[in-house]
Amino acid sequence: MLNNSTCAASLKEDQMQKRKLGNGGLEVSALALGCMGYGKAREIPDRKEMIELIRKAVERGVDFFDTAEVYGPFSNEEMVGEALAPLRNQVKIATKFGWDVDPDTGLHHGGVNSKPEHIKTALEGSLRRLKTDHVDLLYQHRVDPEVSMEDVAGTVKELIQQGKVHHFGLSEAGARSIRRAHAVQPVAALQSEYSLWTREPEHEIIPTLQELGIGLVPYSPLGKGFLTGKINVDTAFDTADLRNRIPRFSPEARQVNQALVDLLRTIGERHGATPAQIALAWLLAQKPWIVPLFGTRKLDRFDENLGSLSVTLTAGDLDEIETVASTIKIEGARYPEEILRRSGL
Repeated sequence: MLNNSTCAASLKEDQMQKRKLGNGGLEVSALALGCMGYGKAREIPDRKEMIELIRKAVERGVDFFDTAEVYGPFSNEEMVGEALAPLRNQVKIATKFGWDVDPDTGLHHGGVNSKPEHIKTALEGSLRRLKTDHVDLLYQHRVDPEVSMEDVAGTVKELIQQGKVHHFGLSEAGARSIRRAHAVQPVAALQSEYSLWTREPEHEIIPTLQELGIGLVPYSPLGKGFLTGKINVDTAFDTADLRNRIPRFSPEARQVNQALVDLLRTIGERHGATPAQIALAWLLAQKPWIVPLFGTRKLDRFDENLGSLSVTLTAGDLDEIETVASTIKIEGARYPEEILRRSGL
């Protein structure tokens, strides 16, 4: 059997599969590394190790890295900036604006804010922390119901004209918002949750992206770890872990949702692959303009995920996944009610 978790380590930069997001020339590695978990809180106790992991990702050919102003706030961008400053010409950096974060104190007021002046101030802070003169992809983190999409897109268009931003993105936006923004400034990518256990984007979002020529960067492609097969009904999470509050991770829900992991494991056995690799390979097989965004704190898990690029699912595999998955009703909401409400999800 092929061990796909180790073959990834031998990937060279020029061997990495590439994918295009949007029609504006943004080409990135087929997988992206999400850095949120490296510094969501103000302090990053293993900062040195996380910087090393980011740099090793570049060595392995990954050139697309994701952060945001609000992660920390600020500490995540600072760490990503330090990690990638020596490698800046080899990578694409995506960051986000859109939450009501005080630019001086980093105090997060809890709501959204995409007023034009706030966008410009947020970007200046991001550029400073990332140690760069431009952001390759700038996302609106959440739609602001108080600011028109035309004003948001128009502001980002100005920043693109100034050379401070190269491409425009949206996160968790609906089809109408996507169309309105795209009409003012072409959108390169939408970042939204999408995986085998979160398939809502297939109804309206993915057809809209297909029509407009916009890429999709799915976050949580491994279902916050559940689709790796390393979590079961007996798994205990750290007391600070958000998964303790997510309905989909209740013991009862995990017992029901295990059927999806069993399916991934069955397919994986044919390919000498892990459930995580099959989950990522499934996403990659959906559209050529999908670039899954995963996060990990461990190099061996990183290499395992990269191994998904060596897995080619057959038409029969994909049909079987579709057929069996359609019989599995995923138990539990993907976030606690208060987060869904606050984020407009």
